[in-house]
Amino acid sequence: MSEATRTGDGVSYDPATQPKQPDKSLGELFSDLTRDFGELFRQEVELAKVETKEELSRAGRAAGMFGGAGLGAWLALLFLSLGLAWLLDQAINRALAFAIVGVVWAIVAAVLALRAKRELKAIRPLPTTVQTVKEDVQWARTQNR
Repeated sequence: MSEATRTGDGVSYDPATQPKQPDKSLGELFSDLTRDFGELFRQEVELAKVETKEELSRAGRAAGMFGGAGLGAWLALLFLSLGLAWLLDQAINRALAFAIVGVVWAIVAAVLALRAKRELKAIRPLPTTVQTVKEDVQWARTQNR
């Protein structure tokens, strides 16, 4: 609660009920409000653009990793198939070498897929913009009081 004070002539004066800018007309106050909201809107749009660009970059990296995982899986299947075919056909060490190469590619594919999955989970759509818009709404509510 605000405290009312008494002036010399006995009239009470409460600062909380007094206008914040008594020297400005209603038109000037409305103009200031429109300008401030316009600037606030432009800043929010710019922030959204920056955040969107960052998140799209992260999504692109994750997509590239999924592509690498797909290529690694294809190579693993190719080498494992060739190695198994030679192993069964000839039962010599050369076939085991191809199988080992295939296993290495399978491990690479698994690591890339796990990293891509982690990257996708880390994507948050416009977190700062959402927070600042909430703050702006709260600020606007306090201005009407």
